[in-house]
Amino acid sequence: MKVIDARGLACPAPVLMTKDAVETDAAGRVRVIVDNRASGENVSLFLESRGFQVSVEEQGGDFHVTGEGTPGAAAAPSVSQFPDADLKKIMVMVTTDRMGYGDDELGLKLMLSFIKTLKEMGSELWRLVLVNNGVKLAVEGSAALADLLSLAASGVTILVCGTCLTHFDLLNAKQAGETTNMLDIVTAMQLADKVVNI
Repeated sequence: MKVIDARGLACPAPVLMTKDAVETDAAGRVRVIVDNRASGENVSLFLESRGFQVSVEEQGGDFHVTGEGTPGAAAAPSVSQFPDADLKKIMVMVTTDRMGYGDDELGLKLMLSFIKTLKEMGSELWRLVLVNNGVKLAVEGSAALADLLSLAASGVTILVCGTCLTHFDLLNAKQAGETTNMLDIVTAMQLADKVVNI
């Protein structure tokens, strides 16, 4: 089994090391050791996306993520699986919990209105990515939470930066979206037809 010690490394290094390991080693078993829950979730999601069966064990504050399977076994989805494949894929990246500068109270009202109105983009809204202060929209007690959960239920993938959640000590308070890493965010930007930054 390939063992990767990624403790002390910032996002997206643990995922990139895992990616390199599964692409260069055909053994089909890998264990990645990280020192925070966000990195553990990111590595787990990456391995699952590559067709691995994943288990996570916490040992003395570290997280041992073990993946077993056949590297690359997860087949890429075909265009025929998506009836709306001809629609644009729009990714919206939200970097703050307030819109604009000046009055913070007004900025929060504008952001809540923006999140509520995103559903009007219809099925072209493909990804909603929350980074930096934007992750505060997806946590317990956020006034935007109900609208984010509604978007997710309608099929919008919401990605929430794990490094940002950890920085603000909000990882356990996240209520909407998938904890993600910079590799997933950059990949989503590549796949999107259009990226809107807020």
